Amino acid sequence: MSETGAQTVAYVRDTMLPAAPAPQAESGAIRWLRENLFSGPVNTILTLLGIGIVYFLIVTFWDWLAHSVWNAGSLSECREIIAATWGEGARGACWAVIRDRWNQYVFGFYPRDLYWRPTMTMGLMMVALAPVLFAPERRIRRILLVITAAVTLVSMIALSAPAGWLLFAAVMLIGGLVISERNVLWLLPFSVVFPLLGVWLLWGGSLWGPIFVLVGPALGWLAYRAMLRVLPAASVIVAIIVTLLFWLTLAGEAARDAENLLSLSIQSVRSDRFGGFLLSVTIGVSGISLSLPLGIMLALARQSNMFLIKSLAVVFIEFIRGVPLITLLFVASLLLNYFLPPGTTFDIILRVIIMVTLFAAAYMAEVIRGGLAALPKGQYEAADALGLDYWKAQRLIVLPQALKISIPGIVSTFIGMFKDTTLVTFVGLYDPLKSMSDAVRASTDWKGIYWEPYIFVGAIFFLICFGMSRYSMYLERRLQRDHR
Repeated sequence: MSETGAQTVAYVRDTMLPAAPAPQAESGAIRWLRENLFSGPVNTILTLLGIGIVYFLIVTFWDWLAHSVWNAGSLSECREIIAATWGEGARGACWAVIRDRWNQYVFGFYPRDLYWRPTMTMGLMMVALAPVLFAPERRIRRILLVITAAVTLVSMIALSAPAGWLLFAAVMLIGGLVISERNVLWLLPFSVVFPLLGVWLLWGGSLWGPIFVLVGPALGWLAYRAMLRVLPAASVIVAIIVTLLFWLTLAGEAARDAENLLSLSIQSVRSDRFGGFLLSVTIGVSGISLSLPLGIMLALARQSNMFLIKSLAVVFIEFIRGVPLITLLFVASLLLNYFLPPGTTFDIILRVIIMVTLFAAAYMAEVIRGGLAALPKGQYEAADALGLDYWKAQRLIVLPQALKISIPGIVSTFIGMFKDTTLVTFVGLYDPLKSMSDAVRASTDWKGIYWEPYIFVGAIFFLICFGMSRYSMYLERRLQRDHR
């Protein structure tokens, strides 16, 4: 054996070096810059190129932004203020158009004295979403509901809401906050009822219509319980048939008779009065809430072993994905009435919501199918080993994991669908991007205004879409349990 001592071996240390401070280039801001902006030749070139682009944009547009005018009654008055303040030939942004026409960008042509109704609806929507989006996070939910209640009530006061409705909003908002502090799941019944309440508040008319819409599922549930004892295999089908028959045959007449006995009506608003972000949010939220469950069903149908169900799902998904959304919107606007009985009135916004939902559901189905395909086969075998039937296995084991994997794709589909709501301009609805900007420019006061409306609308769309993106990242972190 070798007699070589530790002191003669170059790579063996028998003494410790004294502690020394980190080099300046390896800590703090300098280290961050070295690692992120100047880590190599290519990164350095791209960093310098980016700095050059930012410098060019600032030099080119700074004077236009710095000379902004926020208080003027017309574009010509804006130009006069800019010339008088910064001299002839100076240029500047005329944001006064947003200050003057903000109501049209937000509410479209909704009656001015009823602005409080969409405002209250949006506030109640946040209460309905609290148990769905923020059930485990009490602190975030509390902050959200407090801000929502304060903003909604102050806005309703500023918009001269009637005292009775202001009291109703205060009870619902503050009550929702109190209930969520006790048990947030107690708000789920309100989340189920809110879509009908929101439709009634936005469009107006009789409250008996939404009430009898709820009666249909109640009758279907009673039929389901009755058939469960006699013919369990057909109980679900019977429940669906009973619900649809009640809606198609009895609900309308029953609502009219009830309204004659006891009127529960508020002022009606036609769909052509909707516009701006009110229209985009209405279509977007409806499409998002409806396309997700429909997309899940389509994904499961496409994974099915039954030939007919799988074939129908494949045909539907591939057809919808192969057709532009604008084509479906034209179908909703022009062709759908030809397939309805003569004299039937089918609201244009409802038609658009149906087509947008079908379009988003087809893409959603493919996203969720990718999540289902990513699951190991052992998860399905484990469900079989536990003796779970198909629906219990999907609900308890398969879908929770598949949806968690699919969160980025699902949110990306939601964001794309929300931005696509601007395409409703081609079917005569007043989207905030083009139709509303054209309506504002149609006025002689603002004829010639161009960039300011587009920048304002684009910024609002960015904030909404960025918020959805950040929520999806929060949801991914909350559900990430792989390495805990």
